[in-house]
Amino acid sequence: MYLIEPKEYKSILTKKQTERAIKLIKDYFQQNLAAELKLSRVTAPLFVLQGTGINDDLSGKERAVSFPILDLGDQKAEVVHSLAKWKRLSLADLNIPKGHGIYTDMNAIRSDESLGNIHSLYVDQWDWEQVISSENRTIAYLKEIVNKIYSALLRTEYYISDIFPQLQPYLPEKITFIHSEELLQRYPNMTDKEKENAIAKEYGAVFIMGIGGKLSNGEKHDGRAPDYDDWSTPNEEGYFGLNGDIILWNPILNRSFEISSMGIRVDKKALLHQLKLENKEDRKELYFHQCLLNDKLPLSIGGGIGQSRLCMYLLKKAHIGEVQASIWPESQRKRCQEIGIDLF
Repeated sequence: MYLIEPKEYKSILTKKQTERAIKLIKDYFQQNLAAELKLSRVTAPLFVLQGTGINDDLSGKERAVSFPILDLGDQKAEVVHSLAKWKRLSLADLNIPKGHGIYTDMNAIRSDESLGNIHSLYVDQWDWEQVISSENRTIAYLKEIVNKIYSALLRTEYYISDIFPQLQPYLPEKITFIHSEELLQRYPNMTDKEKENAIAKEYGAVFIMGIGGKLSNGEKHDGRAPDYDDWSTPNEEGYFGLNGDIILWNPILNRSFEISSMGIRVDKKALLHQLKLENKEDRKELYFHQCLLNDKLPLSIGGGIGQSRLCMYLLKKAHIGEVQASIWPESQRKRCQEIGIDLF
């Protein structure tokens, strides 16, 4: 159990107010996100067939929840980790034009999570994907999209604080961009999490780029699967990687707070390179990878934005269990009750 215990914590909103605020935030933010990025809402699967390469492998260590399907001869399905690859297949299937995209409500079960203030067995996020041209596979375009997402965050924070004035805004007006290599050079003796805490506390909102590739010290800032984000292609700023994480400073928990993981997706060259780097070249024969290698999928940018994470942040909650229903260790539930954290 990993539980951060804020001193003298008390929820600003009642449970009834919280339920109302959650719906207001979710409705308002997704409308703004869709408008900013020209996205149309689509229906998404809860599970996909095992062995197709469609499920997201996250950092490569997490086990997917799976089950046999009686009418398919006990062939196994997996509950999705995210929809990073499925969305790209959908862009092709729906014939979405360049500059437009799709978004959906993604619900997942991640049974290997370490349960605490910000991690739950239940994951809910807006998964989105936009078709781009080869000219837009640049760090400049990545930053443009990040700024649009951040604008939607700022408007949502203002909107909910206008309805509930007791929720005073504290997001900075602009998000700061920094590469993971720059972060390493700036804080050479810190762990990756300590670096994120330091940079988020200084700026309030940061986008850390280049997640997944090895840095100058031979280590990765964080893991990424080799077949969705492009974390190895050199960019125009002299670093590698066309992806990153949106991280906010959370004054309630006194730590960094990841709200989104996103990036420009692999093209054929990057896919082959990253599969080789990660010793995953056997994946080339899977359905998703064959579609990409045979030019059946568009170039794209995409990511996920945590719904409960966003609600938790904007409503100034100390635990994600205050904005979603999940399962928690009894010892954690009991301790939360003792310190004023009321879990659903």
